[in-house]
Amino acid sequence: STWVNATRHGRRVRLRRGDLTGPVTGERFDVVVSNPPYVPTATDRLPDHGVARAFDGGRDGRAVLDRVCTEAPRALVPGGRLLIVHSALNDPGETLRRLRAEGLTADVVARHEHPFGPVLTARRGLLRERGLVAPDQCTEELVVVRATAPPVAAVPAR
Repeated sequence: STWVNATRHGRRVRLRRGDLTGPVTGERFDVVVSNPPYVPTATDRLPDHGVARAFDGGRDGRAVLDRVCTEAPRALVPGGRLLIVHSALNDPGETLRRLRAEGLTADVVARHEHPFGPVLTARRGLLRERGLVAPDQCTEELVVVRATAPPVAAVPAR
């Protein structure tokens, strides 16, 4: 958990629970980090409880990811950064387009290929059916997207 990790590293954290940026409405941060649920599902209905909330991302896996792209930029200070981790199955180009449309500069800054975990393994048939993975594919690429809010405009000297 976040609290355990922060304690282990001697960091103080303030945890809030709620719907995306709802609990921090009106607050601004230097850094926002998100690892939203991104695994494609059979329907767009998202679970409202249980462990599936951590990975079910709707039919295209972007139901929460798209909301992060829209809402998180409003929680950044000028020059603040947003880091988002998601699968390459979810079209990182779309993530970049959405963040740039919100006025941020955005790029994929890291990529990592790793074996499917239990959830993607269980949904391999669905992913194949939709053409998201090759018939023999058993790995996914994770991407880290970094987006930066524009800095404060300089005040002209008089």
